Amino acid sequence: MKRRVVITSMGIVSSVGRCENEIIESLKEKKVSFERPAFDGDVVVSPVKKFNARDYTGPFKDGRYLNRGAQFAVASAIETVKRSGCEKESLSEAGLFVGAGPNLDIGGEFPEVRKGELDREDLQALWILKFLPNTAASVIAKLLGIHGENLTVSTACSASLQAIGEAFRKIKDGYLSMSLAGGGDSRLSPGGILAYRKAKAIYTGNGDSLYACRPFDCSRSGFIPGEGGAFFLLEEFERAKKRGAQVYGEICGYGCSMDAYNMTAPDRNGEKGKIAVASALNEAAMSVKEVDVISSHGTGTVLNDEREADLIGDLYESRKPHVIALKSWIGHTASACGALELALSLACMRAGYLPEIRNLEEPCRKGVNFVSDGKHLPFGTVLIENFGFGGQNSALVVRSV
Repeated sequence: MKRRVVITSMGIVSSVGRCENEIIESLKEKKVSFERPAFDGDVVVSPVKKFNARDYTGPFKDGRYLNRGAQFAVASAIETVKRSGCEKESLSEAGLFVGAGPNLDIGGEFPEVRKGELDREDLQALWILKFLPNTAASVIAKLLGIHGENLTVSTACSASLQAIGEAFRKIKDGYLSMSLAGGGDSRLSPGGILAYRKAKAIYTGNGDSLYACRPFDCSRSGFIPGEGGAFFLLEEFERAKKRGAQVYGEICGYGCSMDAYNMTAPDRNGEKGKIAVASALNEAAMSVKEVDVISSHGTGTVLNDEREADLIGDLYESRKPHVIALKSWIGHTASACGALELALSLACMRAGYLPEIRNLEEPCRKGVNFVSDGKHLPFGTVLIENFGFGGQNSALVVRSV
């Protein structure tokens, strides 16, 4: 018999808040942090303000090896354990599953590189650690005393949702009883923005920054880069119940797939994305009629939104769940987006509130139940969708308990 898996704690560092109350307040009062970075006036970003990793870790010499994205991962993981009520000793055999992306702040890390010459007297002996994807996991494990099964996932925008899905499977199938899972990322550096600019994936223009992020709107022209991190403590249900843990929600199903089509563009017909969603629903033993809310990938790019809107419209033709797009509030947080959007979705489910898709004036597809106005509406099941560069597709089904 497969075991039930529940979320018993979460920690989040986002541009709209660092706890459930702050998040819901920001959504209701339309508080966002979209602005133009000092180094590039043509783009818009969504930074996390007043963040210092040492506020979470305390003095810690290995902190020098954490890039900003890894700092968000470490901070949110520590906050998750702090809120869990677990003693540190109980984490010894826990699992650790981390979604991580590349450190693209190459110019910031190596400002003196000329003609390929990198070595200099002040170069850190272990500078490579700022570029290894598993550095965040190594630091989290060291700080929290975790020794169990672990995995660092680097599947682009699907990374943290897949990390959570893999942790869920390990507990459901009996390999673990408890696991920490999530991710953190930041690409708001000149190097990161340059990479997106070259790929022609981000918004550029001189309009009001508050209106730049427009998922599923016909006038959308690219995504807005964001940053942050979120982690969750996943536990086998009976174990959580025995220790009297607070339950935020139950993970019921997970699915992933590969387009095998293009390095950046989604599959033309969206069939492989549908497979990921169908797999998650099948594992959850749910039909499409039982999904109340879809937390969409909703990047604001022309092709991705078109394919996702068609996927949703085709799969949910008979019953139309509410569709939200949380990137319109926090920007696209790259490999951390699945974890952050799960955290925001749980906060919304527990508060019975659906946030509007910001700046959605003319939907790119008719017949999809996009949430155009924030509303109080109790709901019990949410499907989270993420689709990443390289044709990575992932989906996770969560319900209230």
